[in-house]
Amino acid sequence: MTETAVPHADPASGSPAGGPDGRAPKRSYAKLAADESREDYSLRYAPHSYRRWSPTMVASTALGGIAYLADFAIGASIVFTYGFTSGLASILCAATIIFTTGIPIARACAKYGLDMDLITRGAGFGYFGSTLTSLIYASFTFIFFALEGSIMAQAMHEVFGLPLPIGYLVTTLIVIPIVFRGMGALAKVQAWTQPVWLIGLVLPFVILLFHSPGSFGDFTSFGGTEGAGSGFSWIGFGLGTGVALSLIAQIGEQADYLRFMPAKTEANKKRWNLAVLAAGPGWVVIGAAKQLGGALLAFVALEAVGKTHALEPIAPQVEALKPWLGSVALPVAALFVVVSQIKINVTNAYSGSLSWSNFFSRVTHRHPGRVWYIFLNLAIALTLMELNMFAALNKLLGFYSNVGIAWIVAVAADLVINKRAGWSPRYIEFKRAYLYAVNPAGFGAMVIASVVSILAFFGLFGEYAQAFSTFIAAGLALILCPLIAWATKGRYYLARPNPVNGPDVPVEDITATHTCTVCETAYELPDIADCPAHSGPICSLCCSLDAGCGDVCTKRPSGEPVLMPMPEVRTH
Repeated sequence: MTETAVPHADPASGSPAGGPDGRAPKRSYAKLAADESREDYSLRYAPHSYRRWSPTMVASTALGGIAYLADFAIGASIVFTYGFTSGLASILCAATIIFTTGIPIARACAKYGLDMDLITRGAGFGYFGSTLTSLIYASFTFIFFALEGSIMAQAMHEVFGLPLPIGYLVTTLIVIPIVFRGMGALAKVQAWTQPVWLIGLVLPFVILLFHSPGSFGDFTSFGGTEGAGSGFSWIGFGLGTGVALSLIAQIGEQADYLRFMPAKTEANKKRWNLAVLAAGPGWVVIGAAKQLGGALLAFVALEAVGKTHALEPIAPQVEALKPWLGSVALPVAALFVVVSQIKINVTNAYSGSLSWSNFFSRVTHRHPGRVWYIFLNLAIALTLMELNMFAALNKLLGFYSNVGIAWIVAVAADLVINKRAGWSPRYIEFKRAYLYAVNPAGFGAMVIASVVSILAFFGLFGEYAQAFSTFIAAGLALILCPLIAWATKGRYYLARPNPVNGPDVPVEDITATHTCTVCETAYELPDIADCPAHSGPICSLCCSLDAGCGDVCTKRPSGEPVLMPMPEVRTH
C-alpha cells in the first residue's frame, strides 16, 4: 500500500480526514501497515499474485511450526496423571477429533486465501461475532508461547545456569527480528532448521531402542505417578482427552500458512491436496506421536531425575542421549530444545500478531500494522512465564480446551453441514460490507456450548460430566450450529448478496485488480466490495476501518437490505 494524496487520515486511524471540497476523503496507511512484505495481508484475503510459494514449500513451512516440545510435556503429564492405557486412549481420541475438524478448515483456508479469523467470520459467526474468537485464538498463541518459552528457558538454565526469569526474557526477545519480517523470513528459518530438528527428534528414540529396548514394553504397563493404575479409566480418559484437545486451535496457526497456498489447478491438484492435508490436519499425526514419545522419554527418565524434572522435556532428552553421547548429551539436547522452541515460537508470535490485529481493527477502527501487536502478544506471554504457568499445565489446558473446541467444531459444522444443506453460502464471505454483525448460527452455538461445558468442567453436573466437558462442548457445537442455521433459514449469513464474489467466478475475474476508492490501491476482486458511502469500490481493510459510514451498505434506514450495483467492479 502506498501513501495517498491529501487529504490524509491519521496513519493508523479508520476515519480519514474530511475533504475540503466534499469529495470522499482518502486514507493513507502508516509505513509498517502499508508494507505487505512485513504485513503479509494480515487483515485481508491473500491475493494470488502474492502466493508465490509452491504447495510443497507452504506445507514444509507450516509443518516446521509444529516442532514444539509442549507435546512432550503434555503427553508426559497425561500419562503420569492417568496411566498409560487411559493416556494412550486420550491422546488418540483427541488426535482423531482434531484431524477430522481440521480437514474442512484447512481446505477452506487454502482455497480462499483466508486466515482463521476471516474464515470464522463467514462460517457462521458474522463480522463482530468473530471478534470473540480472535481473542480465543490470541490467548492460544500467548499461552503456548509461554509454555514453549518456559521449556526453552529450562534448557538454558540447565546448560548455562541462566536464572529462569532472565531465560524467559531471552526466549521472548530472540524471536522478534524473525517475526517482524513476516512469512518470507519464517519460511527460511523453518527450512534451515529442519534437518537439525529432525535429527534431534529421532536420535533419543534410536538410542533407547538399542540401549534399553525393554523400556518400551515396561512403558505399556505404567500406572502413572498419581495412583491411577495401568488399566482403563473412563474418568481418566475424559480428563486426559480434554487436556490433549487444548491443541485443537493449532489449526489456526496452520491456516496462517495455508492461506498462501497457490491456486489449485489440474497440474498441481495431487500435490495441492496432499500438501493441504499434511500442513492442515496432518500436524496432529506428528503431534500425537510426539505426545506418546515424550511420555515414553519421561517414563524412562523418571527414576533418575524425579517427577518434576521428568515433565520438563530437557531432562528426559539428556537421559536418553547419555548412553551414546556421554558428557555432551546436555549441550546436544539443549541445542535441540532451543531450535525446536524457536521454530514454534516464531509461529506463535506471528499468529498472535494476526489475531490481535483482527481484534483491534474492528474494536478501535485503527490499524497501525501487524508488527506492533507482536509486542503485545509477547508481553502477555512473558508475564505468564514469570508467573510460572508451567506448574498449572493440566488445569490451564483443560479449561482452555472447552472454549477452543466449541469454536473449531462450530466452524467445521458450518463448512461441512450448513453449506451442503444450503443454509450457508457456498463460498466464504468475510467482508464487513456483506455481513451481519453477529450470526447466531456459529456464534450462538459456540457461546452456548462453551458456557455449558465450562460449568461441567467446574463440577456443576457431576464427576462424569466434569471429565467429559470437552465432549459436551464438541457435541453441543456440532448440533447447535446446523440447528440454529436451519431454524433461521440461513438469514444471518449475508446482509445482502454479493453478485461478483460467488463460488463460480472465473479465475481471470478473481485475479483482475480493482482500485479502492478510499486508499487508491488496486486489489484482487475477492478483496473488493461496493460502497455506497464512498460511491465506488472499497477494499476490505478500508471498509473495516471506516468508523463513520453507519453500515449503510447493509441496511436502509428502515433496516431493509440494499442492493447497490457496482459496474466498476463487476467483470462479467
